[in-house]
Amino acid sequence: MKTYLLAIDEGTTGTTAVIMDSELNLIAESSVDFPQHFPKPGWVEHDPKEIWKAVGESVTAAIKKSGIDGKSISAIGITNQRETVCFWDKKTGETLGNAIVWQDRRTADLCESLKKQSLEKVFQRATGLLLDPYFSGTKAAWAISNWGPVGKAAKEDRLAVGTIDSFLVMKLTDGAAHVTEPSNASRTLAFHLEKRKFDESLCSALGVSKSIWPEVKPSSGKFAVTRGAGFLPDGIPITGILGDQQSALLGQACTRPGLAKCTYGTGAFLLMNTGSKPVYSNHRLLTTIAWTLGDLADDKNTTYALEGSTFVAGAAVQWFRDGLGLIKDSAEIEALASSVPDAGGVNFVPALTGLGAPYWSPDSTGLFTGITRGTTKAHLARAVLEGIAFQIADLLAAMQQDLGRPLEGLNVDGGASANNLMMQFQSNILGVNLKRPRYVETTSLGAIFAAGMGMGIWSDLSAIEKSWKIDREFKPAMDPTNRGNEISRWKSAVAKALHRG
Repeated sequence: MKTYLLAIDEGTTGTTAVIMDSELNLIAESSVDFPQHFPKPGWVEHDPKEIWKAVGESVTAAIKKSGIDGKSISAIGITNQRETVCFWDKKTGETLGNAIVWQDRRTADLCESLKKQSLEKVFQRATGLLLDPYFSGTKAAWAISNWGPVGKAAKEDRLAVGTIDSFLVMKLTDGAAHVTEPSNASRTLAFHLEKRKFDESLCSALGVSKSIWPEVKPSSGKFAVTRGAGFLPDGIPITGILGDQQSALLGQACTRPGLAKCTYGTGAFLLMNTGSKPVYSNHRLLTTIAWTLGDLADDKNTTYALEGSTFVAGAAVQWFRDGLGLIKDSAEIEALASSVPDAGGVNFVPALTGLGAPYWSPDSTGLFTGITRGTTKAHLARAVLEGIAFQIADLLAAMQQDLGRPLEGLNVDGGASANNLMMQFQSNILGVNLKRPRYVETTSLGAIFAAGMGMGIWSDLSAIEKSWKIDREFKPAMDPTNRGNEISRWKSAVAKALHRG
């Protein structure tokens, strides 16, 4: 009898339900979008009821497509947008306001106030995070102070606060469980990385009670069982939960220190497995928990990661298409760039919205260098793709310096990972092998892996590594001298962009 696993991948703009069997065959998937709400400039909200509706519709559609009965689902894994925070009544399960989304910037003043109290280093050492509106803790503090129903519930000890995973488990269990796990908890600013629990002193600094946060359980194991969800039978165990980027790290089988994954989307998200001890960054990268498998009190059960992102990846191709009008479709850039053997001495610094790690120059602007009368749009196209890859190389170099060991390999996913020319150049400039998986929806796959481990399908991380399936491997094809010359040209171009900033 086959074992079927359901992954609920709840993202920023929609929910995807994926059903796979224990041999990692995709049985069915379905996605449903939900609205974004922008009540004021810089504010971004979701209506939790609309999220829950999208979850129900996507799961129902996936089950219908699969041809199996809902009772055939053996376990559920959840992965989610991480820093978005929800508020509900512990006693009734009723939501007390909209969810405040990770993109929301309304707590900028509160973050600045905490910085002026010289608390950023305190938070960074305890949580691995920076004081930024991105994270959940200041959002919770703001809602308690500014939203009447949330503040009233807090005073009466009825307030439950949680990231999206906690909200979904509450709904899936008809209010029976208020739980989370370390990869999500470590994005709140209230969770101590090394103690692996919500911390009284951090909560006090934020101005929130420790009692509002969920119980923290290991990332894989029995969280709860479904009850009263309506679109799923009662009694299905929820056995895996991971934040989306950590889920992609597991879905990419980056199970050993020195292995990293890069998701090429509009921007690019990088996570590197750093092993069982947190590595704190000298480049303002984030230190986060990748997952905890087993007792939270035992240090060896937790895997940590370094995380960084670049603001512009696929967005550079979109700009080349829409802003410059040099191609009609994003996919055309690969053929155009491949029509020349190299970029003809042209470099492109994709600082279209400033430069992030490791430079942190928000005022820098995009820049082409090395343009001559011989430069064609093909050279510009190639320079754009190479510029994306150079940014990733800089970020990974910073991670390697923080970790104190070389990058062992990079697994890639996301829309731009389909660009073979760029992936080959990425391998060339890093000097390591790149692997692209057969199933590129690695976030959902990570939730499948976590759920499967929670019910014993995969015994440990090495079993996951053996199960992972590759589509294509890219191997370095550039000699060290040329690599050094290319990197020197890039560094020179970045220096000019930084000067402009």
